[in-house]
Amino acid sequence: MKICIFGAGAIGGLLGVKLAEVGANVSLVARGPHLKAMQENGLSLISEEGMRSTVKVRASENAADLGVQDYVIVTLKAHSVPPVVPKMQPLLGEETTIVSGVNGVPWWYFYKHGGPLEGTRLASVDPGDAQWNGFGPDRVLGCVVYPAAEVVEPGVVKQIEGNRFSLGEPDGSKSDRAVALSQALTAAGLKAPVRSRIRDEIWVKLWGNLSFNPISALTHATLDVLCTDPGARGVARGMMLEAQAIAETLGIKFPIDVERRIDGGAAVGAHRTSMWQDLDLGRPMEIDALLGSVQELGRVTQTPTPTIDTVLALVTLRARSAGLVPLRAQRRC
Repeated sequence: MKICIFGAGAIGGLLGVKLAEVGANVSLVARGPHLKAMQENGLSLISEEGMRSTVKVRASENAADLGVQDYVIVTLKAHSVPPVVPKMQPLLGEETTIVSGVNGVPWWYFYKHGGPLEGTRLASVDPGDAQWNGFGPDRVLGCVVYPAAEVVEPGVVKQIEGNRFSLGEPDGSKSDRAVALSQALTAAGLKAPVRSRIRDEIWVKLWGNLSFNPISALTHATLDVLCTDPGARGVARGMMLEAQAIAETLGIKFPIDVERRIDGGAAVGAHRTSMWQDLDLGRPMEIDALLGSVQELGRVTQTPTPTIDTVLALVTLRARSAGLVPLRAQRRC
C-alpha cells in the first residue's frame, strides 16, 4: 500500500512519522525549510509525553517524483487545495483514493448524499469545481481530523493532543478501501474508526470551528475566556444554533447539545484557535471553509443565518485589513 501525504505540515507530519515508524510505504509532499529539513535530517515527532522520534521519509515538493499512489491524504488548509489540483495529478491512478482530511464543509458533501440536493456543488470551498472535476468525487474517502499538532521548527512536529482520524464513505458503506486504510492507521498507533455517518462528525467538529475560530480572531480571547464570557458565548451559541438548523434540514443528527459543545470548548483551556494563529502569523485564514460554506448551505436550504452573516462580514473585514483575504471573500466584500 502506497500512501502519500499532500501538505505535510503539522497533521501531515504527525501521520508521516506514525506510518513510517511501522514500515508503511509513505511519502510526503511539502515545501520550503520544512521540506529541506526533512530531506536532510529526517522528520521528527515530539509526542504528547515529550518523547522524540525521528524517521527517514521520502519527501519532495514535486508530486511527479513520488509516482502513483493507493491513497493520497490531503492535509492542506481548505483554501490551498483547489490551486494545487493540477500538481496532484501525477499521484493519481485509476484506483487512487483521495482522503479529504480538510476542515470545514467538504467540497464533496452532496456526492451520494441522496435527495433533491444530490450532486450540489459548493463554490465556497471548490471555486470553479476544481476538485470535483480534477479529482472526481468517486475517489473521495471522508476523514475528520481530531489531533492538534504544530510544527515547532523545520522538520519537527509536536503532537499537542489526540490521535483519532475518523473515516467514512460518502454513501455510508464500509468499503474495502476504508477498512484497509483504517487498518494501516491503527497499526501505526492511531484511532481510525470507519463511520457510517461521517457527515454527523463533520458537523460536530464544524460546530466549534465556525464559531470559536472567528470570534477568537476578532477578540483575541482564548477558548476558556470566549466560552465563559456571557456575551461571546451568546454569539457562539447563536451561530451554532443557526448551523444546527441547517444541518438538521440535511438530515444530520447531533449527539450532544449546543451548551455541552461550548462547555467542551471551555474545558480545552487557554487555547489560541488556528484562525487567530493564522492572523498573527500573516497566513490566509480559513474563512470560506468554516463560515462561507455554512452561509452558502443556509442559502441552499433557505435557512436564515443572521449571526453567521454578521460574524462572517466582520472577520472578512479583519482579514482584508491584514491583507489576508482569499479572492472569493474579496468579491463578497
